[in-house]
Amino acid sequence: MIGLVLAAGAGRRLRPYTDALPKALVPVDPAGQGSTTVLDLTLGNFAEVGLTDAAIVVGYRKEAVYERQAALEARYGVKLHLVENDKAEEWNNAYSLWCARDVIKEGVILANGDTVHPVSVEQTLLAARGQGQKIILALDTVKKLADEEMKVITADGTGVRRITKLMEPATATGEYIGVTLIEADAAADLADALKVTYERDPQLYYEDGYQELVNRGFQVDVAPIGEVSWVEIDNHDDLKRAREIACQY
Repeated sequence: MIGLVLAAGAGRRLRPYTDALPKALVPVDPAGQGSTTVLDLTLGNFAEVGLTDAAIVVGYRKEAVYERQAALEARYGVKLHLVENDKAEEWNNAYSLWCARDVIKEGVILANGDTVHPVSVEQTLLAARGQGQKIILALDTVKKLADEEMKVITADGTGVRRITKLMEPATATGEYIGVTLIEADAAADLADALKVTYERDPQLYYEDGYQELVNRGFQVDVAPIGEVSWVEIDNHDDLKRAREIACQY
């Protein structure tokens, strides 16, 4: 199993930081000087759970990731493989994850490049393996939800029934936090579902690909992460929160 980070998006709501950097490289250290980024935290998590290889899907401002590749490898002891998304500034992340379809064949822990989270999330996903699950989503069942979150409804014994931002928050079981364990034998099914998804609408999310799988009868499971501090960085308020919690990790 290897790590996989989606880091191709432009993150326009974080300008001026993202004028020159992809969102995954925006500083989250308290001083905002760049000593720690989301990518640093994620690679550190991967290393802590024993992963020695990771792939990063790059697109927008990809040169910044290439420039830091050797330093990141040295710092975290993780060999990095960069996968290019040629439509990063035009299409949404269903296509971005499909670009990594050959990587997924290795079995991956997938992390969004804008999610600040502790290593306990990866540990929870790894501990949940072993009962035939093929895809396991990290789920926050504690947080009070609103309209913007990627919400999930589950059913006992059958896993995810619905995953979308477009549902009443009160009906949701919890929020998908942007970290997934994907076993190697799920790769072909997931790649096909993602292809169908982005061909239907290039602006769809990879979570819509998960829904496509569920609609086909494929079981997508969840693992509750407990009460932990994490944040998805979409805007400057989120970035402020990320800087408050990143130092805890």
